[in-house]
Amino acid sequence: MELKIKQRLFLSTYFFISGICFSTWASRIPTIKTTFGYNEAELGTILLAMPISSLAGLPVSGWLVSRYDSRVPLLAAFILISVALCLIGFASNTFMLVASISLFSFALRILNISMNTQAITLQKKFDRTINGSFHGLWSTGGIVGVGISTLLVAMDVSMGIHLLSVSVLALVVSLFSYRFLMRDDRAASGNKLVIGKPDPYIVYLGLLAFFSAICEGGMFDWSGIYFKEVVKVELFTLGYLTFMIFMALSRFASDWIVERIGMAKTYILSASLVTVGIALATTMPYFWPSLIGFCFVGFGTASIIPMTFLLAGGSKKYSTGMAISLIATYSIAGMLVGPPMIGYIAHAFNLRISFIAFAIAGLMLIPISQMFFRHRRSLK
Repeated sequence: MELKIKQRLFLSTYFFISGICFSTWASRIPTIKTTFGYNEAELGTILLAMPISSLAGLPVSGWLVSRYDSRVPLLAAFILISVALCLIGFASNTFMLVASISLFSFALRILNISMNTQAITLQKKFDRTINGSFHGLWSTGGIVGVGISTLLVAMDVSMGIHLLSVSVLALVVSLFSYRFLMRDDRAASGNKLVIGKPDPYIVYLGLLAFFSAICEGGMFDWSGIYFKEVVKVELFTLGYLTFMIFMALSRFASDWIVERIGMAKTYILSASLVTVGIALATTMPYFWPSLIGFCFVGFGTASIIPMTFLLAGGSKKYSTGMAISLIATYSIAGMLVGPPMIGYIAHAFNLRISFIAFAIAGLMLIPISQMFFRHRRSLK
């Protein structure tokens, strides 16, 4: 097998397993809410641990990908994720839960930076766009994770056993796949943050990541609760599962769509789908309208981060790893704002009204993306 094909195959495995790990955690948030008896505002506060600890992981991840081949922090992150998942499953009090979630989020940040650095660098070896397929496999892993969660919830399997099983799987697969990952991908220059006037190229991409993270992160954390408490569906993972399925379909199709209509129009299409989907789910909070609305939101949000990270690789000022790390800062800010904001709005009004924030965030993608492409044209 050709080397670049083998590297793509095993890097795809990391994306797939990381999707399983994340969706396993996200699909159990309603279980955590019920087990600890949190209201929406309290849960929103607990969820703040994720973006805060993720933000703490940014300088560490940036330093790691500039000092080592990206596969080194990638493996280290997977080991920490496996430990954190297990701890979340057996947390017996709020302090232990928050500490475990913080470790999980910290490791996820290192994982995302190193994994996407590998992906963008490997992309340069191919004549066609392949980055969307990596993120599609992440979403596919998410679907598998939610599917397993749905089955185990129906079987009344404890959260501790569930998360322990997934953590062992992640650890075994990551250790086996490590030796097949791409080596020598550390950039020789552009690894230091330049203090001064912000680079518009990075700022525009960062804002796209920010508003995308509000939608994506909020849906990850609240879609299950929306189906449980607003739509009144007993098997609450169905909403999250639907969102993830259409996210995966969109990401596999995104490379083809971008090649046909271009990135500028794809951002507009994505924003429109998010807005229509949220409008449908909130104006008609019943099973089928909400399910179809979540399909639109999943399809709309899916291609934004892969496109934005791919564009980050074109930065003239920073290396791929550093550019992704900077843009990820905006993404974390979106996750810092999004899920807790939904919790506070829901507590003040109701959960259905709070979801309108996702539609507003989706609409913001249109003007910002157009400003970015105008700026990029001005650089030529």
